[in-house]
Amino acid sequence: MTSLIQARKTGSIGRITLNRPEALNALNQEMVDGLIKALLDWREDNSVKAIVVDGAGEKGFCAGGDIRMLAESGKAGGAEAWKFWRDEYQLNTLIAEYPKPYVALIDGITMGGGVGISVHGSHRVAGDKTVFAMPETGIGFHPDVGGAYFLPRLKGETGTWMGLTGARLKAADSLAAGVATHYVASDRQEALIAALESATLDDDGEALEDILEAHAGDPGESDLAHLGGLIDAAFAGEELAVIRERLETAGDAWSAKQLSILNAKSPTSCAVTLAALRKGAELDLRGVMAQDLRVSMRLLVDGSDFYEGVRAVIIDKDNAPAWGPQMPAEDVQAMFAPLEADREQSFLD
Repeated sequence: MTSLIQARKTGSIGRITLNRPEALNALNQEMVDGLIKALLDWREDNSVKAIVVDGAGEKGFCAGGDIRMLAESGKAGGAEAWKFWRDEYQLNTLIAEYPKPYVALIDGITMGGGVGISVHGSHRVAGDKTVFAMPETGIGFHPDVGGAYFLPRLKGETGTWMGLTGARLKAADSLAAGVATHYVASDRQEALIAALESATLDDDGEALEDILEAHAGDPGESDLAHLGGLIDAAFAGEELAVIRERLETAGDAWSAKQLSILNAKSPTSCAVTLAALRKGAELDLRGVMAQDLRVSMRLLVDGSDFYEGVRAVIIDKDNAPAWGPQMPAEDVQAMFAPLEADREQSFLD
């Protein structure tokens, strides 16, 4: 049986390859468990100076999580989904707190769960095939895996725009937004991996930085340089209705397009997402991960839009979800209350 996580030591690096290319390396429980084990094994191994993570296949670093399983689990009581999310969020936290350089080669589709195992690491290397997004409001969900931590900390309201609309960033925009730290052209990525594998890395990370710099290129100009003012003007504040009104009255083509995109998303998911982002701006990472588990489980149990989104996008693939009305404000706030004691988030030591 082929392992879905290929973990091995090569030279000074711990090398991990996500090996589920037929599913664009989307994470399942086996993969989460394998990633946690490898990272814990190498955390105290002094011969491992850095971690390098990539994805098998030509299209995806990691396209997300096993959405079909999560929906099926929700209909059966949610135990399997709860365990997956608990462990996935532990993994995200482990990566964020990892004491060694963690290099994610995000040259391909990087969405949802793929964002969680890359953006919290020290180095995120974009390539020509990079498509970075948090598209959860399009399936009746929310930007989990720490989205409410890193999105509010991007420049201006870039993270709010990304979280609500599911905006897709290519390499140049990923660098401009700060979700990528480096750019290496796709045809140079294998050479980068070979250089990292053959190098004698040091504890201070200087040799690693030198290798990344030697392979770096120019991704071109980012559209975000021109859109920052529009994004900040439209997506500030606490009220989704006000954001929609600003987009409607702005009078430019970009704003009209964003309004159309926003109106196609789940109204409840957008309301929950906006509240999560505003709360997350005031929380530390572990606080956000605890918040993520609460919101994820409540959307699974109480959120009919999640099942409708999965039907429309994953199962029937008609891309025509029939969303319910936006959840009342008091019900949105109730999504953030603690779960039962035995389902609250716990973290790895």
